[in-house]
Amino acid sequence: MDERGEGRMHPGEVVRSLHRAVSAHDLEGIVAHFAEDYVLENPVHPERSFRGAEQVRRNWSHLLAFIAGLELEERRSMADGSTVWTEIVIRGRLADGTEQVLRGVMIFRVDGGLIAAGTFYLEPVVRDGLDANAALHALTAEPGR
Repeated sequence: MDERGEGRMHPGEVVRSLHRAVSAHDLEGIVAHFAEDYVLENPVHPERSFRGAEQVRRNWSHLLAFIAGLELEERRSMADGSTVWTEIVIRGRLADGTEQVLRGVMIFRVDGGLIAAGTFYLEPVVRDGLDANAALHALTAEPGR
Protein backbone atom coordinates (compact mmCIF):
# COMPACT_ATOMS: atom_id res chain seq x y z
CA MET A 1 0.00 0.00 0.00
CA ASP A 2 1.12 3.54 -0.54
CA GLU A 3 1.34 6.04 2.30
CA ARG A 4 -2.31 7.02 1.74
CA GLY A 5 -3.46 3.40 1.93
CA GLU A 6 -4.35 3.35 -1.76
CA GLY A 7 -3.00 0.48 -3.84
CA ARG A 8 0.70 -0.17 -4.29
CA MET A 9 3.51 2.34 -4.14
CA HIS A 10 5.11 3.56 -7.35
CA PRO A 11 8.44 1.74 -7.93
CA GLY A 12 10.41 4.94 -7.27
CA GLU A 13 8.65 5.36 -3.93
CA VAL A 14 9.42 1.73 -3.00
CA VAL A 15 13.14 2.43 -3.46
CA ARG A 16 12.94 5.75 -1.56
CA SER A 17 11.14 3.89 1.24
CA LEU A 18 13.98 1.34 1.28
CA HIS A 19 16.48 4.19 1.57
CA ARG A 20 14.53 5.62 4.53
CA ALA A 21 14.61 2.20 6.25
CA VAL A 22 18.39 2.01 5.69
CA SER A 23 18.88 5.52 7.11
CA ALA A 24 16.76 4.52 10.14
CA HIS A 25 18.88 1.35 10.59
CA ASP A 26 15.61 -0.63 10.51
CA LEU A 27 16.67 -4.16 9.53
CA GLU A 28 13.12 -5.54 9.43
CA GLY A 29 11.99 -2.53 7.41
CA ILE A 30 14.84 -3.04 4.95
CA VAL A 31 14.14 -6.75 4.43
CA ALA A 32 10.38 -6.11 4.07
CA HIS A 33 11.07 -4.26 0.79
CA PHE A 34 12.43 -7.38 -0.94
CA ALA A 35 10.65 -10.32 -2.58
CA GLU A 36 11.53 -13.71 -1.07
CA ASP A 37 13.11 -14.76 -4.39
CA TYR A 38 14.97 -11.46 -4.89
CA VAL A 39 17.90 -11.78 -7.30
CA LEU A 40 21.01 -9.60 -7.05
CA GLU A 41 23.42 -9.39 -9.97
CA ASN A 42 26.85 -7.88 -9.35
CA PRO A 43 28.48 -7.68 -12.82
CA VAL A 44 31.81 -6.34 -11.52
CA HIS A 45 32.07 -9.10 -8.88
CA PRO A 46 29.95 -11.98 -10.27
CA GLU A 47 30.73 -14.28 -7.32
CA ARG A 48 28.87 -11.84 -5.06
CA SER A 49 25.60 -12.25 -6.95
CA PHE A 50 22.89 -14.10 -5.01
CA ARG A 51 19.23 -15.09 -4.78
CA GLY A 52 16.90 -14.72 -1.80
CA ALA A 53 15.79 -12.18 0.79
CA GLU A 54 17.60 -14.12 3.52
CA GLN A 55 20.94 -13.03 2.03
CA VAL A 56 19.62 -9.44 2.00
CA ARG A 57 18.98 -9.86 5.74
CA ARG A 58 22.50 -11.24 6.35
CA ASN A 59 24.13 -8.46 4.32
CA TRP A 60 22.28 -5.60 6.00
CA SER A 61 22.57 -7.13 9.46
CA HIS A 62 26.33 -7.23 9.02
CA LEU A 63 26.58 -3.71 7.54
CA LEU A 64 24.45 -2.17 10.29
CA ALA A 65 26.47 -3.96 12.98
CA PHE A 66 29.93 -3.11 11.66
CA ILE A 67 29.58 0.33 10.03
CA ALA A 68 28.86 2.85 12.78
CA GLY A 69 26.67 5.78 11.85
CA LEU A 70 25.81 4.26 8.47
CA GLU A 71 24.15 6.89 6.28
CA LEU A 72 22.71 6.51 2.79
CA GLU A 73 22.53 9.53 0.49
CA GLU A 74 20.49 9.28 -2.70
CA ARG A 75 22.20 11.54 -5.24
CA ARG A 76 19.89 10.95 -8.20
CA SER A 77 17.09 8.58 -9.04
CA MET A 78 15.11 7.77 -12.18
CA ALA A 79 12.14 5.46 -12.58
CA ASP A 80 11.05 3.97 -15.91
CA GLY A 81 8.12 1.63 -15.51
CA SER A 82 9.09 -1.02 -12.98
CA THR A 83 12.81 -0.16 -13.18
CA VAL A 84 14.45 2.34 -10.82
CA TRP A 85 18.02 3.60 -11.28
CA THR A 86 19.55 5.29 -8.26
CA GLU A 87 22.98 6.76 -7.60
CA ILE A 88 23.90 6.46 -3.94
CA VAL A 89 26.63 7.20 -1.43
CA ILE A 90 26.88 5.08 1.74
CA ARG A 91 29.03 6.46 4.56
CA GLY A 92 30.02 5.33 8.01
CA ARG A 93 32.95 4.35 10.21
CA LEU A 94 34.52 0.99 10.90
CA ALA A 95 35.32 -0.07 14.48
CA ASP A 96 38.86 1.35 14.21
CA GLY A 97 37.44 4.75 13.21
CA THR A 98 38.34 4.42 9.54
CA GLU A 99 35.82 6.15 7.30
CA GLN A 100 34.07 3.79 4.88
CA VAL A 101 32.49 5.30 1.76
CA LEU A 102 30.77 3.34 -1.01
CA ARG A 103 29.49 5.00 -4.18
CA GLY A 104 27.74 3.74 -7.22
CA VAL A 105 24.56 2.94 -9.05
CA MET A 106 21.91 0.41 -8.14
CA ILE A 107 19.24 -0.65 -10.60
CA PHE A 108 16.12 -2.23 -9.14
CA ARG A 109 13.13 -3.98 -10.68
CA VAL A 110 10.00 -3.59 -8.56
CA ASP A 111 7.10 -6.03 -8.95
CA GLY A 112 3.95 -5.98 -6.86
CA GLY A 113 5.34 -3.35 -4.51
CA LEU A 114 8.46 -5.41 -3.69
CA ILE A 115 11.99 -5.25 -5.04
CA ALA A 116 12.32 -8.39 -7.17
CA ALA A 117 15.77 -7.88 -8.68
CA GLY A 118 18.76 -5.62 -8.46
CA THR A 119 21.98 -4.93 -10.31
CA PHE A 120 24.71 -3.24 -8.25
CA TYR A 121 27.63 -1.17 -9.45
CA LEU A 122 28.70 -0.17 -5.94
CA GLU A 123 32.35 0.12 -4.89
CA PRO A 124 34.39 1.45 -1.99
CA VAL A 125 35.85 4.89 -2.69
CA VAL A 126 39.61 4.44 -3.13
CA ARG A 127 42.01 7.34 -2.63
CA ASP A 128 45.22 5.80 -3.96
CA GLY A 129 46.89 8.95 -5.26
CA LEU A 130 46.68 7.82 -8.88
CA ASP A 131 45.55 10.48 -11.33
CA ALA A 132 43.79 9.50 -14.58
CA ASN A 133 47.07 8.85 -16.45
CA ALA A 134 48.67 6.80 -13.67
CA ALA A 135 45.48 4.76 -13.24
CA LEU A 136 45.39 4.09 -16.99
CA HIS A 137 49.01 2.91 -16.97
CA ALA A 138 48.39 0.72 -13.90
CA LEU A 139 45.38 -0.83 -15.64
CA THR A 140 47.35 -1.69 -18.77
CA ALA A 141 50.73 -2.60 -17.21
CA GLU A 142 52.08 -6.07 -17.86
CA PRO A 143 52.05 -8.33 -14.80
CA GLY A 144 55.29 -8.15 -12.82
CA ARG A 145 56.35 -4.78 -14.22
